[in-house]
Amino acid sequence: MQKNNHKLRIGMVGAGSIVRARHLPALKKHPEVEIVAVSNLTYESSEKFCRENLPHATPMQNWADLLALPELDIIWIGTPPYMHSAVTISALEAGKHVFCQARMSMDLAEAEEMLAASKRYPELVTMLCPPPMGMRADLLVKKLLAESYIGNPHHVRLQSFTSSYLNPDAPAHWRQRIEISGLNVLTLGIYVEVLQRWLGDITGVFARGKIIHPVRQGYEVIIPDLLTVLCQFENGAEGVLEFSGIDALAPGDRLEIYGNAGTLTYDFGSDVVQAGKLGDRALHVVDLAPELEGEWRVEEDFLAAVKSKGRVRPRPNFEEGVRYMRVVQAVADSRARNGWVQIKK
Repeated sequence: MQKNNHKLRIGMVGAGSIVRARHLPALKKHPEVEIVAVSNLTYESSEKFCRENLPHATPMQNWADLLALPELDIIWIGTPPYMHSAVTISALEAGKHVFCQARMSMDLAEAEEMLAASKRYPELVTMLCPPPMGMRADLLVKKLLAESYIGNPHHVRLQSFTSSYLNPDAPAHWRQRIEISGLNVLTLGIYVEVLQRWLGDITGVFARGKIIHPVRQGYEVIIPDLLTVLCQFENGAEGVLEFSGIDALAPGDRLEIYGNAGTLTYDFGSDVVQAGKLGDRALHVVDLAPELEGEWRVEEDFLAAVKSKGRVRPRPNFEEGVRYMRVVQAVADSRARNGWVQIKK
């Protein structure tokens, strides 16, 4: 393991926009971290990325060769979901800690394989990238729900609409390509992860989807442009979750939780929480106290866990990833069967 004077050496697999914009600047702030090798989709793109961002790093043709480098401590996976399972399991087998971009995997079977591999190597740190949605006021929402401010939640509404896929002439985005994104649809996995953190597990779903533009520049799209999910939570609440990539002038993403004693809403664009109790005239903005305010510190959290030699376990962990992938899988199964799917643990 690392000696005190030893830098944490990172190999990156996948160096797309999220890595360039978010992870790389944050990792560069840590003097004890060194990114030593990068494998992107092609050798040319790996070489270009290193030239522009990491002149001392080695560009590599393929990720298997990168994993074979003996001096690496960490594999940082920034690829789309289709590579997550193979790279994660291979990296763990090679004795490396793993940070994996979200969504966890293509489907539930892959997610379960990743979790099983992480349990075989408990000394290695694994972490999934958390969604920024809901992070800022996460503790405030948990506090209000724990204090039963709205009583028992019984009705949950989530809306996440964009116009990203309205143009029928645009090529299929990688998130619309099932061979790259798997069963993940729009922001489904992201918000299921957030909702299950706040309200507990979803135990059953009935889902309907629609593809408005089934052919994009000759590519046949089978991931829906529009998705509606009826769901049940283990606390008994019923939910209606709506997702769309084809809504012009759509409002911002929004959650409403109705309980037997009041209501709580979350605006994901502004991170404003509003709440009210039965008898109030209207909802009011709930102040976000500085000590409750969350921030995106995913790189710091992961590196701290690695340095702790396993005493600290960062989140979201692979168990939480499997929890949301169960719902993503159930939604796909429900659409295929046109029926209610019970989610078994």
